[in-house]
Amino acid sequence: MTVATGVEYRPLILPHSLTDPDAADFLEFARVRNLVYREIAGNADDDVTPEELLPLYRSDQDETRYAWAVIADGEFVGRVGVDIPLEDGSRSAFWLVELLASHHGRGIGRAGYALIEEKAREHGRTVLQSWAQHPDVEGPRLSAPTGFGSIPEDRAARFYLANGYTLEQIERQSVLDLAASEGTVAKLLAEAERASADYRIVQWHAPTPPEFVEGYAWVKSRMSTDAPSAALEFDEEVWDAARVARHDQRHLDAGSRVLVTAAQHIPSGTLVAFNELVLSADAEGPSHQEDTLVLKEHRGHKLGQRVKCAGLTTWRTQDAPLSPKVITYNAEENRPMLDINEAIGFTPVAYNGAWKKVLR
Repeated sequence: MTVATGVEYRPLILPHSLTDPDAADFLEFARVRNLVYREIAGNADDDVTPEELLPLYRSDQDETRYAWAVIADGEFVGRVGVDIPLEDGSRSAFWLVELLASHHGRGIGRAGYALIEEKAREHGRTVLQSWAQHPDVEGPRLSAPTGFGSIPEDRAARFYLANGYTLEQIERQSVLDLAASEGTVAKLLAEAERASADYRIVQWHAPTPPEFVEGYAWVKSRMSTDAPSAALEFDEEVWDAARVARHDQRHLDAGSRVLVTAAQHIPSGTLVAFNELVLSADAEGPSHQEDTLVLKEHRGHKLGQRVKCAGLTTWRTQDAPLSPKVITYNAEENRPMLDINEAIGFTPVAYNGAWKKVLR
């Protein structure tokens, strides 16, 4: 493989503060990240500020993160990164290679990917997984082995295939117009309340109140085992009070507002479902719906619908009245959650491929 001369993969040094003299690389890293996503999606919905991004790149007890700035002829043109989960017995690594379109076709991505496999092997990881958005274009397509969804065999898909990856799952990105959905949300919330009389809604903002830490830790841990994952491999995560605190602090350090809406089983007092909504420091920016889960043993009572709608009601009226929309992601085969989202008014805007390779 030939890589263009003048290309450097500079290990990213995280500054203590964005005002530090050594913060220049990270600031440029964040700027180019946003440019890449704007090129792919054609909008600025995925933009994050350096202040938001910095806490997410710090390694901790749960995950070690490595990143390189890709510099060609003295200019930042992309980034390479790999995350190493630290669960006991983990054999997984998660990665990305992202370049500005003007530098495609120079062998830069292939050389960057070689760094990922090298780092994964160094940590004894044999299952490599990655996601990429595949904007719809005409031509040959690849279908997910789940039987749900397909993507075009585009440049990104060809990159994965050339490096020995298989497509495992399609993930749908959906968007909700908060103002337009207000009446529908109220109607669906009332319907869900009638179907779940043995449950109450509890809500909080990060940091998690002490009385909910144990229950929140348990339902967060179930995300790694209960959410549809096709043939992808996720470690069973262990969550405790310390991990919840780290999770909350990352959001707080980024300046984000977080609302957790949970369903509590009244007879037992157990938290059995939850939904998370997040907004950056920009009050007029897009919101993000992150994890949503109903424990398997409590499904069938419209709790997913209830926590989503209760969260959106509080979000729209109190927490984020200026945010125009909510963005969320779901596995294309996760029909129960997609049914709820579609009823609320979420519409699909993009599709991501989930890719996997087992190292030999």
